[in-house]
Amino acid sequence: MPDYGHALRFGTFITPVHTPVMHAVEKAELAEGLGFDLVTFQDHPYQPSFHDTWTLLTWVAASTSRIQVSGNVLNLPLRPPAILARSAASLDLLSGGRFALGLGAGAFWDAIEAMGGRRLTPGQSVDALSEAVDVIRGIWDPDVRGPLRAGGEWYRVNGAKPGPAPAHEIPIWLGALKPRMQRLVGEKADGWLPSFQYIGSEGLTAGNRVIDEAAESAGRDPREVTRLLNISPGMPAEELTRMAVEEGVSVFILATDDPGQLEEFASDVIPAVRKDVEGGRAAHGTRPAARVRGQKALSLRQPGIDYDGLPASLIEAAVEPGDAAYRRYRSAYMRGGAPGLVLRPRTVEQVRDAVEFSGEHRELPLGILSAGHGVSGRSVNQGGLVIDVSALNHIEVLDAEAGRVRIGPGARWVDVALALAPHGLAISSGDYGGVGVGGLATAGGVGWFARQHGLTIDHLRSVDVVLADGALAHASEEENRDLFWAMRGAGANFGIAVSFDFQAARVAQLGFAQLTFDATDTAGFIERWGTYIENADRAVSGEAILASARGGGRTARVLLAVDSDIPDQIVEHLQPITQVAPLLDQQIAIGRYDEVIGMFVTDQPQQGQGEPVSRSGLIGHLSRDFAHATAAFLDSGVSPWFQIRTVGGAVADTPADATAYGWRDANFSIVALGSQSRSGLIDQEWERVLPFFEGMYLSFETSLPAPIERAFPPRHLERLRELKRRYDPTGLFRDNFYIPPESQDRNAVA
Repeated sequence: MPDYGHALRFGTFITPVHTPVMHAVEKAELAEGLGFDLVTFQDHPYQPSFHDTWTLLTWVAASTSRIQVSGNVLNLPLRPPAILARSAASLDLLSGGRFALGLGAGAFWDAIEAMGGRRLTPGQSVDALSEAVDVIRGIWDPDVRGPLRAGGEWYRVNGAKPGPAPAHEIPIWLGALKPRMQRLVGEKADGWLPSFQYIGSEGLTAGNRVIDEAAESAGRDPREVTRLLNISPGMPAEELTRMAVEEGVSVFILATDDPGQLEEFASDVIPAVRKDVEGGRAAHGTRPAARVRGQKALSLRQPGIDYDGLPASLIEAAVEPGDAAYRRYRSAYMRGGAPGLVLRPRTVEQVRDAVEFSGEHRELPLGILSAGHGVSGRSVNQGGLVIDVSALNHIEVLDAEAGRVRIGPGARWVDVALALAPHGLAISSGDYGGVGVGGLATAGGVGWFARQHGLTIDHLRSVDVVLADGALAHASEEENRDLFWAMRGAGANFGIAVSFDFQAARVAQLGFAQLTFDATDTAGFIERWGTYIENADRAVSGEAILASARGGGRTARVLLAVDSDIPDQIVEHLQPITQVAPLLDQQIAIGRYDEVIGMFVTDQPQQGQGEPVSRSGLIGHLSRDFAHATAAFLDSGVSPWFQIRTVGGAVADTPADATAYGWRDANFSIVALGSQSRSGLIDQEWERVLPFFEGMYLSFETSLPAPIERAFPPRHLERLRELKRRYDPTGLFRDNFYIPPESQDRNAVA
């Protein structure tokens, strides 16, 4: 197997000297600027003229943005594997998935022993390395249930807690010269990293043979092992091409500190090798693979998906059920999932390829994910495809004075708020900063500034959309006006938004109040809360959450944002609410919008499982009859969490027919959460309040089939059906509140 099919990459091997202090860092920055894929450093902690390699790797990762970093190779006897695993995971997270773990069993034992390390025989050092790999992988595995116990005689953990998980599947590359170490590479490692000057052409051939046999004996595909090679300057491009084609080397790492040699290699050698290798592969029909999955991973593939038919642009972007990265897609915000294939495009062209591939699998569910916070959980699915656009997370202030901002669908609103805060700008965007831009900006966006500044979609000036046929369309009031209308409220039905242009508002600091009321008189609280909000200044927006109190009764937690940084004005706006019900607790502060929207954000993996049920409605006024019906609904016990969120104000300033979101005269959005086991009961009790609603907000509803007749006014729905016929006649985008082109049974989707 001379060509293992891996994509060609090129790296540098730089000496970590600390004189001058920034020598190694500057060389790494140069390597990135020249287009190298990888920068590596040897690890000799006992060498007084060298930086500590781990510290250097961290500094280099922080000083660069694209290039991968690795030790070449890290000295295991002086770096305990459990601590090394945690350090590696942290560096991988901090660098955005740019770390690779090159490991060595140990050499220069006198120096290691002088530094306090334990002297091992060659055989012992290989056994120790094997144990270390098990410990490291165990620490990285968040699926380990309970305390981790791994390793053996030389390295072991007994009760360690796994995590945090790295940003990506960190490859473990082993530096190995002798057959026993090479067998370990084949059994457990992701890559073989020798130096040509020590191994030569014959050793390369022999080592590959040993690794391949060991891999097959361990039930692995030899292609799972990447072949890397440290090389010296002066090796001709023809020889590198030969080693790529005949020996399967796919990563060449140039060992030099000479800037001129780096520049010459980048300008002359790399293009020549790429051209010759790619030409040879094309002639032989060899298809490069970003990674090769083993038999266990392949066995988890699901029928009906052409995994091997992915376009070349998406091979590296694909996540399958057997991949470590797949765990991210087993949980959404509130419920679990198990998609058959996840595509993670990093460019608009890759999004187009992903849509085309999805069109070839029209019979499968299709989820579009930006951050996965949606209540319905439709961004993930069971057995279908998911297009994760979280990598399209750009945030660009186009004109700070005018407030024009360009944002990618994968950005989170907390990151948007942080980027806009220094300019005194903000976009009203829900109440939780962990929400992704893509989902909210195509549905509506009811946020802390709703009554003062309207919905998120009211600040949208244009959007770029990949349509069902793969075409890229720009939609605004001047171009593709019908599509722009539909994207503001029903966007999930018409394509994948890849970029938004917003008009941000000028916002200073704001007041934020957290109040707790005794809501035992539930109907009275609801009615008086409604009266307070409708009479409040538009600067006030917020929500009330009702829940059962310990020991009986009911409490209401009220969160209010006041668009003002004047203390007396904030108090004046809030004073009337103290008459709504007995006040049990209060906290009022003044802060920035990014501080408020980021208050409850966590970067921990989402853990949603099960099938929670959500019901929603939009209502003009909280009348006495509605208040009593709601109290009876809550007394039934089917909903432990009930929210009344403010809309109204500036939301109604936009004409109802200006966007697909049409219920502009509603002053309140109502949401009730329950459980699947009691879904029949919650629907039965929901009938008490349903007649009071004039519509509903899609983002807070889990009903299937989706009640689109309540989500859109009749004339809006008629127009949406016509646009669906025009832009997505086959219903590719049908798994997030599907709007059938015709008035048809939504359970029967062709």
